[in-house]
Amino acid sequence: MTQRLSPETEQAVRARIGYFRDLGVFDFYRRAVNPSFVTVSDTDSAVIAAIDTVTVTVREEIPAAHPDSALENAPPMPRAAASLPVLTEPAKSIAPKDRAAAIKAISDDLGNCTRCALHKGRHTIVFGDGDPNARLMFVGEGPGADEDAQGLPFVGRAGQLLNNMIAAMGLRRDRVYIANIVKCRPPQNRVPEPIEANTCAPFLFRQIDVIQPEVLVALGATAATYLLGGKNPLAALRGRIHHARGAKLIVTYHPAYLLRDPRQKKEAWADLQLAMAELGLKAPAK
Repeated sequence: MTQRLSPETEQAVRARIGYFRDLGVFDFYRRAVNPSFVTVSDTDSAVIAAIDTVTVTVREEIPAAHPDSALENAPPMPRAAASLPVLTEPAKSIAPKDRAAAIKAISDDLGNCTRCALHKGRHTIVFGDGDPNARLMFVGEGPGADEDAQGLPFVGRAGQLLNNMIAAMGLRRDRVYIANIVKCRPPQNRVPEPIEANTCAPFLFRQIDVIQPEVLVALGATAATYLLGGKNPLAALRGRIHHARGAKLIVTYHPAYLLRDPRQKKEAWADLQLAMAELGLKAPAK
């Protein structure tokens, strides 16, 4: 029989699972936890004991279909308890000459990933693409059908638009780096569930830490949610500089949304101009 946790304990469980996922521990809630693994308070000990003895499902109610036109509906992010450390900065600097090898090591570590349920429906893992020494990095939500088929991020219609956006900034695609919150295609292109995103995001964070981009661009609300560690309306995030993992973070619309509402392209260009200003770039003459 499954015991129901109190709201306070469940919130603490969510926060601790998210913390351990950021450390790279992906099966934390599927095995007995050794309390000596970490230093815990009495309250935390009670939480760990609860994890040992009951089944906890960490998920949120989300729409069945991908809300392309509802950018406010990003999946909720577990809020970390005040006593838990928040890992937001890269642990160490990687020399430029070593970054390609370090990125490959992350890919090798990911392997033929089966850490979450998304692997059951994927064709190909979409790890990332671009220059490991890029000054600018784009982060989307997850692969679509074209990406799943080719194993590269942003190669469908949305990818073509992103290529145009990159060119308008005076850059080439091979001089930036592109990745997603999750590396396997969610069924019917739905929004990744929190357990899926929290399982996969540590690999993205490691990529960011190796590349050390000066500017990150979050494409859409889901990317912004997991890069910033909390959910906010897209309108409240756009138009200003945030910070994530040692980089300046700018939030804009996902190219898939811009295909559905081209009127917002002007607003997206304003966001990209913020990134250009931070990088000292000027748009190429027409």
